[in-house]
Amino acid sequence: MTMDAAKTTEFAGGVRRPFRLRAVLLRPELTAFVGVIVVFAFFALTAGGSGFLTFTGTKNYLQVAAEIGILATPVTLLLVAGEFDLSVGTMIAAGGIAVAFPISFLHWPLWASICSGLAVAGIVGAANGFLVLRLGMPSFLATLGMMFFLRGATLGLTLMLTGATQIFRLKESLAGDPLLPFFSGTPLGLPVAIYWWLASVAVAAYILASTRWGNWIYASGGDREAAVKMGIPVGRLKVTLYILTAISAVVVAMVEMFYVDITDVTQGLGKEFEAITAAVVGGAAISGGIGSPVGTALGTLMFGMISQGFFYTEINDNWYYAFVGAMLVAVVTINSYTRRAAMRQARSK
Repeated sequence: MTMDAAKTTEFAGGVRRPFRLRAVLLRPELTAFVGVIVVFAFFALTAGGSGFLTFTGTKNYLQVAAEIGILATPVTLLLVAGEFDLSVGTMIAAGGIAVAFPISFLHWPLWASICSGLAVAGIVGAANGFLVLRLGMPSFLATLGMMFFLRGATLGLTLMLTGATQIFRLKESLAGDPLLPFFSGTPLGLPVAIYWWLASVAVAAYILASTRWGNWIYASGGDREAAVKMGIPVGRLKVTLYILTAISAVVVAMVEMFYVDITDVTQGLGKEFEAITAAVVGGAAISGGIGSPVGTALGTLMFGMISQGFFYTEINDNWYYAFVGAMLVAVVTINSYTRRAAMRQARSK
């Protein structure tokens, strides 16, 4: 090898190493991946001997992660597209009542009751899209208003129709229904919610990485005006994402209510913040254009571990939200720093 060739190879190798490092730093999943390892190691060391590492302990935190993750996955797509949805938590209660009421009081089969829940989800999602895209309301305010409306309407209608705020013994009314195992089964000893979660992550990751819709979602969140000029149907795309997010809330409602055999008008309260936090911890940017369903899955896994890990330690459960808040601030700070470092590295080349 000549001296010039050696210099070229050395220079090329010197360029490739920073480029690879920059690519790693820019991955939205990076901080969540490290966070999962740290959180797991912490609870394995402090609570491994009291049940955290057992099959039951693992199943419990995966169940919690799955219920957040089913909701957080489409929320991630919405965030990547540059929009927000604060109504998804309350939509869990509305969807649960929309499915449970026909089962218990009208004696509908499960497929018809599911259609009832999906119809409500479609109306809510389309209404959110209309408020944001047609009336020009900020998505934060539009969906905040929808959250309060759904909460009041769900409580008022349920009390008016049933005289109570809960509906019980749903599985008894559906005994023998062929669709029931899809929402209440335990394949391989694990709650079916976990399989719904993994399937939703796989589908969302495929859409973002390998389809035209994925490119449209990134473009809509990165620069809406440029996306419109390119001919991307931004309005239709975002309405579809709002509807899918509402549908995911109905799925969460069903796997939760059939797991405990009860639904309540307060079901899902606060879940919207957990879903959004999981997406942000997983690398999604509130401003749009950045996000990863895999990163969100890691964020929800962290949630599940923290939520259940506290039960196996002597730490008071009241510290849970303080822990989550600190984790959110730390992750956002680290993500911002690594992205700035990566961009500085790119400009210095």
